[in-house]
Amino acid sequence: MWSFDSMDAFLFAASRAFCTPLGLFIQIQGFCICLLLALGWALASYVRSKEIRRLKESIKSGNEFAFLCYDINDLEHSNQVNLPRVSVVMPLKGFGEHNLHNWRSQITSLYGGPLEFLFVVESTEDPAYHAVSRLLKEFEDDVEAKIVVAGLSTTCSQKIHNQLVGVEKMHKDTKYVLFLDDDVRLHPGSIGALTAEMEKNSDIFIQTGYPLDLPSGSLGSYCIYEYHMPCSMGFATGGKTFFLWGGCMMMHADDFRTDRHGVVSGLRDGGYSDDMTLAAIAGAHKRLITSPPVAVFPHPLASDLSFGRYWNYLRKQTFVLESYTTRVNWIMNRALFSTHCYLSWGFVSPYLMSGIHVAAALRLYFKGYSFGATALPCTGLLLAGSLAICTVIELLSMWNLTRIEVQLCNLLSPEAPPLSLASYNWCLVFIAMLVDNFLYPVSAMRSHFSQSINWSGIRYHLKDGKINKIERSKEKGPKFTDLGGKHLYGKKGAPNNGSFLRSLSRSFVHWRQPKKYDV
Repeated sequence: MWSFDSMDAFLFAASRAFCTPLGLFIQIQGFCICLLLALGWALASYVRSKEIRRLKESIKSGNEFAFLCYDINDLEHSNQVNLPRVSVVMPLKGFGEHNLHNWRSQITSLYGGPLEFLFVVESTEDPAYHAVSRLLKEFEDDVEAKIVVAGLSTTCSQKIHNQLVGVEKMHKDTKYVLFLDDDVRLHPGSIGALTAEMEKNSDIFIQTGYPLDLPSGSLGSYCIYEYHMPCSMGFATGGKTFFLWGGCMMMHADDFRTDRHGVVSGLRDGGYSDDMTLAAIAGAHKRLITSPPVAVFPHPLASDLSFGRYWNYLRKQTFVLESYTTRVNWIMNRALFSTHCYLSWGFVSPYLMSGIHVAAALRLYFKGYSFGATALPCTGLLLAGSLAICTVIELLSMWNLTRIEVQLCNLLSPEAPPLSLASYNWCLVFIAMLVDNFLYPVSAMRSHFSQSINWSGIRYHLKDGKINKIERSKEKGPKFTDLGGKHLYGKKGAPNNGSFLRSLSRSFVHWRQPKKYDV
């Protein structure tokens, strides 16, 4: 234990050390990171708010269906009959509290052209199989949809395997294929908006979107929200982007039929991450990736999302940087790995230093010393105050982007219970910023040295950036997935009537009643 005198000496020495040129550089660098994040979110807010103004102007001019298309003439039958066929491929794993609502939002799309839905599961043992079966039976006369059993993957991740099997089963006349995760909550006009952009610009290789996280209240859920928010800048460009989110990807079906640029072989032969692999292919062949401003989707997080499940999710996110397809892709991933780790700890370090400055000042104040008598540098308190101002600006910018995206989602889904910012706890957001940025380099280092990951009960091992070994334990792995709180296992060949019906009932209740984040 330190005595009071030794504690005073430590705080005073540390405070003075942090005011050296190196300490000043680290703290000023932290200010710059905060302000750059604030600027990025402000630019993203501008792009999204332009879309809101456009929607409101269309509604004001008499178009009550502006959430579907800006020109009401596009809804004429003569235009709708010429729309291309779209196949929606959804790789599934497990069943959780928000899945039923998400699937309903997908299959009840108001796209006017031919549309089919392919729900792809690993086996009939998956609880998702029985949940989807019941849902499709309810809509069997209204929706062209089917369940595809893909079997076990042997050369790539199970998700990629399910996607490729879904592509093999899509309709022969399909022009565009849309890959969706089961945690995506679509707007009624989302598929139409994505298709319209593909039709306008034939140079588009992939179209993507991004989720708007709706935290459930736990620190883990706020860490997920904070992790996704910096990435949201790259998807709020209103057009060309270098980023790709695997939860929503629309591509040309013929690219898969002909294996153009090796999209099929690149995914199938050792692919771990669908979006990272396809983004690398797009970059290597200089193909266009776009993200329309309306492609932002509500993403409710599990009500019981624990900190441990957040850590597992972060491990999976950092692990994708260990996978690569080419030497150039490896270099880019290493650069991203290094930059993210550097900026993460560069963001956290000034808060540690400011804490020392403030603690030293308070310690001396309560012991009756004056700053002049102790020669405590006032620079430390000035830096701490500057960091506080930068943090407020950053949080306000994050709040503003979230507010605008909530407003945009409400306009795009006028039939749904409105989303609200009322449930967001901004103190927890700030804590999550520190926790997530501190843990990211730890997770990234662990991923780098382990070269293996457990994903939904399956352990994947990488070699030279590709999966070379898949282990499936005879004993069942984790019971739940990371974000959705989904049950991963059911009884073989038959519905798990007890727990499944209870979870199905709960999902209906969640679907019909507003959530904590609803008004």
